[in-house]
Amino acid sequence: MTDAALYFTGPETVEVREAAVGPPAADELLVDTRASAISGGTELLVYRDQTPSDLPADETLDALDGDLSYPLRYGYAASGVVREVGGEVDPEWVGRSVFSFVPHQTSFRATPDSVVALPPETTSAAGSLLPSVETATNLVLDAAPRLGERVVVFGAGVIGLCVTRLLAAFPLESLVVVDPIERRRALAAELGADRTTTPTEIGGADTAGSDPAVDDADLAVELSGQPSALDDAIGVVGYDARILVGSWYGTKRDPIDLGGRFHRDRIDIVSSQVSTISPELRGRWDRDRRMDAALDRLDWIPADELITHRIPFERAPEAYELLDSAPDAAVQVILEYS
Repeated sequence: MTDAALYFTGPETVEVREAAVGPPAADELLVDTRASAISGGTELLVYRDQTPSDLPADETLDALDGDLSYPLRYGYAASGVVREVGGEVDPEWVGRSVFSFVPHQTSFRATPDSVVALPPETTSAAGSLLPSVETATNLVLDAAPRLGERVVVFGAGVIGLCVTRLLAAFPLESLVVVDPIERRRALAAELGADRTTTPTEIGGADTAGSDPAVDDADLAVELSGQPSALDDAIGVVGYDARILVGSWYGTKRDPIDLGGRFHRDRIDIVSSQVSTISPELRGRWDRDRRMDAALDRLDWIPADELITHRIPFERAPEAYELLDSAPDAAVQVILEYS
């Protein structure tokens, strides 16, 4: 069987190339990939050449070595079935469904402690959404929502929708989701948002006070991937409020008003990134506990509703062209492997 891997080879160019995976070492599993999810945020930045080329791909994931310069393998959301094990590995692993943070490719080798065993009833497609739920778990831990708070989420992509679902379980006064795409707003409402609106309707800081359902929020979570949304978040939060930024803007820039309101209202802006645990939580939380929390909540996310496109791996370039040129049409795109 000839293996293949996806490579980003230049701006707006990806190629499926032959890859040598080989048999498992004594302490390894050999996994046949069944589905891998494409990140419409991070991977599109790589696809569009909007990332710093000398930035490490991800220092916390062994499978993502090197930096973000072309050509590179990228991706971190693969699920599949164990086909073979090395001599030192329990043969009970054979046939089990697992998840791993590895790039898009037809098969991969991994040690048992570097994969997550999926529940038997979890489909490979749903399993590929696990990193999105883990990211959402990390964001909610960092956001620390409180009873009775007014919360606004900017961005209803996959991460924003997962965050919305987790926040909907809290006893908030209100949960509002802001996104320009009608389909995503409808999904946000299904996942528990009390109200949805558009960036144009909230109007940012220029119309502060015009919308009681959104204005004077206690907490804003910025997940749109657009720097301008950070300005909108500053416009809707109140005195001593918090803004959590989970977006990675890459090399994108936009004017941000850090003048009067931001300064005088003591607004806090904090970044959240899934590669690390917040220092305030490390005494009680580690990555294993966070992953367990995400795995417990994976079935909260309606995978079949979020996954709008399933594209065969060998046609992967079509998937990136779709996400790049028609964002209104796609929510979650996954690659499927025969």
